[in-house]
Amino acid sequence: MPAVRISLLPGRDKEQKDKLVSAIVDAFDEIGVPADAVTTIFEDVDASDWYTAKQSIADKRK
Repeated sequence: MPAVRISLLPGRDKEQKDKLVSAIVDAFDEIGVPADAVTTIFEDVDASDWYTAKQSIADKRK
């Protein structure tokens, strides 16, 4: 049973997440995994908590 965890910056609405989940489930279907076996977890991460190298995304946006 695959579990897909997706970390995103806040701001995606339900429709966008539904569309992404649909694509993920379809991809697993291509390799023979039934839809009801796929779990997808979205995790919103604040820009001040997401770093690339030594700088947060929040700082990069300033």
